[in-house]
Amino acid sequence: MTAPFLICVGNAIVDILVKVEDSFLKSNDLIKGSMSLVNNEEFDNIFSKISEYKIESGGSAANTAVGYSSFGGNSIFFGSIGKDNFGLSFQKDLNDIGIQFLSSEDNLLNAKTSKSLVLISPDGERTMCTFLGTAGKINENDVNIEVVKNSEMIFLEGYLWDEGEPKKAFEKAIKNANKVAMSLSDQFCVDRHKQHFLDLVENKLDITFANEQEIMSLIDAKSFDEVINFSKSLGKIIVLTRGDKGAVAINKNEVVECGIKQGLKIVDLTGAGDLFAAGFLHGHVNSMTLKECLNKGTEMSSKVIQQIGARL
Repeated sequence: MTAPFLICVGNAIVDILVKVEDSFLKSNDLIKGSMSLVNNEEFDNIFSKISEYKIESGGSAANTAVGYSSFGGNSIFFGSIGKDNFGLSFQKDLNDIGIQFLSSEDNLLNAKTSKSLVLISPDGERTMCTFLGTAGKINENDVNIEVVKNSEMIFLEGYLWDEGEPKKAFEKAIKNANKVAMSLSDQFCVDRHKQHFLDLVENKLDITFANEQEIMSLIDAKSFDEVINFSKSLGKIIVLTRGDKGAVAINKNEVVECGIKQGLKIVDLTGAGDLFAAGFLHGHVNSMTLKECLNKGTEMSSKVIQQIGARL
């Protein structure tokens, strides 16, 4: 096996993509733009109200692996699936794309593969209801140390920090990695794990991806200038997306901005951040400048939001 440039560690989730009106979110007590963890019964209850949908393998880090591979880069995905039809579908989907899927063989026969309802509003915003199933049960045995050591970088998703065992898997991966990148994923994740995420950003990550709300919540900032000053003080790469204000990358005293693409017809924001990270990371491992990396990330996210789903 050729040594992979990138290893992605995250939730192995089958995405069920659905177009809904905002009234559907309100009637089901869902906060627009959020990611809610639900049990299987709650998932089935919402799913029973839906008639038309599209299914594809997903999960934040898996989407990044797919995007990264679309450039011709080598990627491996670590995750946990059940021995069910959804799990088999997930693994086959990644393998067909050319991504090696690695998981320990101790999956429980009765474990259910994770699934996420991605509810897409008319303005393209997505609201997720996620049943973690066995994805949240990823553990140290799912992380192959030798594969990690032979990779150029690992990429982690903050969503996975909602369970105890995945934290150990992440720590094992971080300890043996050459470089570590991570997405903070969601403001609710940041609020739940603020001190732990702050320690990661300050002491263990080489590259941090976040949107403006997530990073401001992380450091309790009252202005974006505070975020810039904090990022400069770290001496690491901080990559921030700011919606219609574009994106910013900070590395020590270097601050680079990239505007959004104009004239886009936004259909679905699913995977926008994941594909942005894929483009940026591919640029980074190929020694591109911060500006070039931002441009690649912006190009990828601009393409994916003009279609349904996170695959280009």
